[in-house]
Amino acid sequence: MNELELDLWKTEVAKQNAEAEGPAEPWTVSGLTKKIRLLLEGNIGEVWVIGEISNLRIPSSGHCYFTLKDQSAVINAVFFRSDAEKLDFPLKDGLSVVVRAFLTVYETRGQYQLRVVEAREKGAGSLLEKFEQLKRKLSSEGLFDLSRKKKLPVFPEKIGIVTSLKGAVIQDFSRILKRRAPGIQIYIRDVRVQGNGAALEIAQAIEEFSRLNLVDILVVARGGGSLEDLWAFNEEVVARALFKCPIPTVSAVGHETDFTIADFVADVRAPTPSAAAEIVSRDWEEWRQELEHLEQRIRRFSLQYVALWKERLEKIKKSSSLAEPSRYVGLLRQNTDMLEQSLTKAVVLALERIRAKCTQLNLRLSSFDPRMAIDRRKEELKLWAARLHSVSPQIVLDRGYSMTFDRQGRLLKKAQNVSAGEQIVVVLSRGKLWASVEKSTPDQEENSF
Repeated sequence: MNELELDLWKTEVAKQNAEAEGPAEPWTVSGLTKKIRLLLEGNIGEVWVIGEISNLRIPSSGHCYFTLKDQSAVINAVFFRSDAEKLDFPLKDGLSVVVRAFLTVYETRGQYQLRVVEAREKGAGSLLEKFEQLKRKLSSEGLFDLSRKKKLPVFPEKIGIVTSLKGAVIQDFSRILKRRAPGIQIYIRDVRVQGNGAALEIAQAIEEFSRLNLVDILVVARGGGSLEDLWAFNEEVVARALFKCPIPTVSAVGHETDFTIADFVADVRAPTPSAAAEIVSRDWEEWRQELEHLEQRIRRFSLQYVALWKERLEKIKKSSSLAEPSRYVGLLRQNTDMLEQSLTKAVVLALERIRAKCTQLNLRLSSFDPRMAIDRRKEELKLWAARLHSVSPQIVLDRGYSMTFDRQGRLLKKAQNVSAGEQIVVVLSRGKLWASVEKSTPDQEENSF
């Protein structure tokens, strides 16, 4: 509140006190809020404000709600639909604008805000578009892939940092490292972190660390600022230098809500430079506490182990084997004799099983003796020979029978098949006769001579 507002406030209070009869009545919340709104609207009224849009919300009503911010402050703003429809560019988070507005109070919440009636693009919109274009390009080339990101070493001995020595970043970073891990060495490369040429200096510093390979982790850091202030870390040359760096990298640019291309390419993103110092170093006090805990566990385990063996030794000392060694030796001898007998019995049984097996195999082998098979075949042949001999024609002839054939060698079975005067051959048991048929007798005369 300026001096004019203060004087008006005092005059109004004095006027109320003068007009009041008796003790002053207390303000109601709504009455006081309304009075403040009237003072602000009446004494400040229309203003032009430069800021960056954030937390933009556009509900179904079409009204635009957002905050305008700069490096050190924020203010709520409302852009009603009837005025917002006149814009020739879309509102976006991160867009820097110049707005014409009226300062007022939202009485329901008691918050002062800007009622915007006109907005002009300041130029950051083109930067935001460039940011998105480069982000899409590098993402399609695989610079943001999680598979290529390197893990940070747990116990780094040397840490490199690319930043400006003029800011508070290096002091905060060094102070935290000195407190958490005083043994870590810090290698600093002083560069410009904003303005023309800053991106090239940052990229060259990263390439120098990559070439020298002196450090275990490389941190690229800068304090907070607007989109324009942080733009050096959105340049393609810095992104490609980080991508090619063989050293695990940490990007610590701006505040927690700020994001740059370097954050997406680096192996690890830290929300702030101070957080980066904590990420790259583990507090030595934590290690001391952990070592003490391990020492206590080892001591406790050792005591338990020693106590266990003491108990075992006491039991051994009280055992009968040590109290009466001769009796213990006697038991061992008795056990040995029993084992010997068992072993002998087992060997005998095993030999008997082997002999029985051999006898069985010999019997099976003898059944397959080829001489016996030959004898069986001979007997079979004799039987077949006897059977053949019993049906042999010679046996029939020996009994006095004969066989008669015609001159063509055909066996004659019927007399009617031969004519008188025809030559025939009679086969006897011994020899043959050649004869001439004088007469043939028909079938009805077969039994007469």
